[in-house]
Amino acid sequence: MTLSQLFSANTWFSVGARRRPTGRLKWLITPVAAVLAVYVIAAATVIIISPWTLSVLFFTGIAAIGFLTTGAFAHSNMERPSVLDWCLSATSMATGIYFAVQAGDIENRIVLFDPLGPWHIFFAFVVFLLTLEVTRRTTGLGLMTLVLIFVAYNLLGHNLGGVLQHGYIGFEHFLEINVFTTDGIFGLPVRVAATYAFLFVLFGTLLQATGGGEFFFDTAAAISGRSPGGPAKVAVISSGLYGMVSGSPTSDVVTTGSITIPIMKRLGYKGSLAGAIEVAASTGGSLVPPVMGSAAFIMVDFTGIEYRDIAIAAFLPAILYYVSVYAQVHFSALKRGLRPLEEDKIPRLLPTFLGGGLFLVPLVVLTVALLEGYTPTMVAVFGSLAVLMVATVKRKTRIGPVGIINVLSETCYRMVPVAGACAAAGLVIAGITMTGLAAKFAHLIYGITDAQMFPTLVLAAALTIVFGLGMPTPSAYILAASLMGPLMEEIGIPTLQAHMFLLYYAVLSALTPPVAVAAYAAASIAEDNPLHIAVLAVKFALAAFIVPFAFVYGPELLFVGNPLITLVSFVTAAAGLIVLAIALEGYFKAPVSMPVRLILGLGAVGMIMPAMELTIPGAVIAAVFLGPSLIRRA
Repeated sequence: MTLSQLFSANTWFSVGARRRPTGRLKWLITPVAAVLAVYVIAAATVIIISPWTLSVLFFTGIAAIGFLTTGAFAHSNMERPSVLDWCLSATSMATGIYFAVQAGDIENRIVLFDPLGPWHIFFAFVVFLLTLEVTRRTTGLGLMTLVLIFVAYNLLGHNLGGVLQHGYIGFEHFLEINVFTTDGIFGLPVRVAATYAFLFVLFGTLLQATGGGEFFFDTAAAISGRSPGGPAKVAVISSGLYGMVSGSPTSDVVTTGSITIPIMKRLGYKGSLAGAIEVAASTGGSLVPPVMGSAAFIMVDFTGIEYRDIAIAAFLPAILYYVSVYAQVHFSALKRGLRPLEEDKIPRLLPTFLGGGLFLVPLVVLTVALLEGYTPTMVAVFGSLAVLMVATVKRKTRIGPVGIINVLSETCYRMVPVAGACAAAGLVIAGITMTGLAAKFAHLIYGITDAQMFPTLVLAAALTIVFGLGMPTPSAYILAASLMGPLMEEIGIPTLQAHMFLLYYAVLSALTPPVAVAAYAAASIAEDNPLHIAVLAVKFALAAFIVPFAFVYGPELLFVGNPLITLVSFVTAAAGLIVLAIALEGYFKAPVSMPVRLILGLGAVGMIMPAMELTIPGAVIAAVFLGPSLIRRA
């Protein structure tokens, strides 16, 4: 690395180079990663082990792999780790071994009463530094900087005046809470990453390795490939299906976008438009049950609500999201005269289902297990076993022992950014707990919003998006849930609506400028400006910015309340989103003038909101301006 690269802002604010182990490095890392994966699966299912020990061994093991598979900077060597990488990896392993040996004494000691030995303090400080570095490498400097701000507040906040002042916290006290309890680095976020999240990522990796991802793409192409804007519609459907099991907007963009974006460009889409459609479609996958994303699993522990109930509640809003994106893609294609998918690229639906329809079985198994009330851990296990059973039916989908080992190691590689972000989030949560910041923060928000629901929701949405700039969805949700969740519940918003609201905006932070991580991933494939892609993606995903307000004011969209009202609210909201797509794109059967677009937009928002005094006028506006065109067509 040159001196100019070392001191450039991009070097420090970008994530480190992600290496795919090959040669001797692969032979070394793969068995270690596979053994770690087996340990995690066993600890989450059959072995009784304390949460602290599970989290310690999981995080130090994943971090050891992460330092070898993620370079210090974007310009780091893509082929082999540096000496520093090896040293950090070995240090992480040594730390895990030390804490594993000392686990019995550590778990039996009385926190803040029994003194810490010098080696305990040393390795606690090492874990703290390792957490900061693995976070910086995998998520960039943004999250690490935020963590350091919270650390500074923990250690120096007693010098402040006013409501933000707290009692004195010494460095040893800080380390003890953050390392030797389940409130800090080895707290809830890492524990979720080591159980629910890991097993669902394993499920998605298995499904991809056995050919399930290809089946989902072919199904999407067969359904919508022949309609106007066919490639974009394929991107919407396939990205939603794949994102449902991957739970990561960025990985979804890279996986499905590497196929759909070049096809869209070849058929006339601009790079920025193709990238934006893929980003919007991929981001929504984290909101689609039955899998959703790792942030949804964290919500289970934050709220005490069963994952089954969260998945059921997320069903209708997820449909509304994709109705909106699909409608915008459709009217955009009509306006631009974009072509369908090339005929030779469109598979036939029946042969596609005959060839891969069995891959729907694991999704059915997941759904049934959820409805039967099994824990998320067991749901993921059942789903993974179903994938393995389905894959044995045909020779081309079978994976032998080597394939399973590769799946296990690949799951560990994919968990590296999640583990780093969750450990960093644990530091923030511990800081909030030690200083009582949540109550102080609520006091400040009360002063701004006067405890009124709508301004509180607007502020919560804005803060959640800001929290998520440049960091993974779980971290954004954890921060928002810790600071805004109690306040939202205190002003009368039920727990489910409050946390689902925060989850939506945490997910949307992946595509919101200026730091839209999913857009940056798409930009490398689309070869276009990531900021332009992000702006267009926000337009395509606009429904997701509106629908959370709708289900807070009208919980029927979360299957809360009268089923008939739920049906009416869903139908009117879906119709409103289609009208909103017409207003945004400025095209129906012919171009729509700007004044009419503005009126239609207002009517659409009225239809989406659950209040009849808004829905009925909105429906009348839509009927007046769009009805004649529909009648002429009939």
